[in-house]
Amino acid sequence: MKIAVASENGMVTEHFGHCEEFMIFDTNNNQIVKSETIANPGHKPGFLPNFLADRGVNVIISGGMGGGAVEIFNERNIEVVVGARGDAKTAAEAYLQGSLKSTGSICHEHQHHEECGE
Repeated sequence: MKIAVASENGMVTEHFGHCEEFMIFDTNNNQIVKSETIANPGHKPGFLPNFLADRGVNVIISGGMGGGAVEIFNERNIEVVVGARGDAKTAAEAYLQGSLKSTGSICHEHQHHEECGE
């Protein structure tokens, strides 16, 4: 399984599309076996969910995310976990242990992206 975390300086970001990078964790038997960081190639509607899906991501973790991105991830059978905070690797480990649950925090207006997750 591959878990991607929308991050900035190793921390989960509040808004998926505006993150600096994605930390991608390869897992086996609920353990992280490899990690890599890839730069966010740019925020364009509909692009990032497909960009991550094409890299084999199975789960995306973020602080908040727009409804359009959630729909595309759902169409690509990728689990969306929003409402996460703190260290990106710790969030991925918490997901693997079953202790990280999505709050369902969906951002509806981009001009208010700083308020996502509240």
